[in-house]
Amino acid sequence: MNTLCVIPARYASTRLPGKPLADIAGKPMIARVYEQASKAKRLSAVIAAVDDERVYEAVTANGGQAMMTAKDHPTGTDRLAEVAAAHSEADLIINVQGDEPLIDPALIDALIAAFEEDSELFMATVKSPMTDPEEKQNPNNVKVVTDKNGYALYFSRSLLPYFREDTGVTVYKHIGIYAYKRDFLLQYAKMAPTPLEQTESLEQLRALENGYKIKVIETQSKFVGVDTPEDLAAVNKIFNERLKGPQM
Repeated sequence: MNTLCVIPARYASTRLPGKPLADIAGKPMIARVYEQASKAKRLSAVIAAVDDERVYEAVTANGGQAMMTAKDHPTGTDRLAEVAAAHSEADLIINVQGDEPLIDPALIDALIAAFEEDSELFMATVKSPMTDPEEKQNPNNVKVVTDKNGYALYFSRSLLPYFREDTGVTVYKHIGIYAYKRDFLLQYAKMAPTPLEQTESLEQLRALENGYKIKVIETQSKFVGVDTPEDLAAVNKIFNERLKGPQM
């Protein structure tokens, strides 16, 4: 299966301007994300989907491949679809967010394996258990519930499920890494926004509302996405500690 990993990286950011170029232990963040994703063993290629020449140069200067995409894409999926449309050789598209420098390469391989095991699969993503009560209540942490076969029932910014009785059910955080069959991605990007998607501001609900299944893989890995200066400082601390030890 020819699998292309795409890393959408938009230069503008309200809370962290120029985020893809933010320094992480001596390299731009986009280069760190690219390095991590490239460690996955099942990928055919990795490409950064950028909208700014400075980000393009940051990727290529660090040995990566980048593609300039339109600046006015309303969503990351639209940017992803532009790259997918230009790569007809790809069977599968993996979307790794450009602000996830700690992405686990093994998780990328696990997503690809799910499609190799189920030829009828269109879309897959990831969940991780949540334990901290404050983290569960934070609407920035998207929650997901799945059926017994691991397919998504719903995603929400609200606490999900609501604990009328504590039965020991685990609350899962949705991790924003996606895998798509290329043909489905191109179709998905053309679908009109749906009511629940717009209500929750969660694009993946569009697939559910249109009747498509989303496989959700569980991981114990912890992620620190970079949205604020505080996140950036935390990630830099982790990288600097790693660099002091065995070479990455």
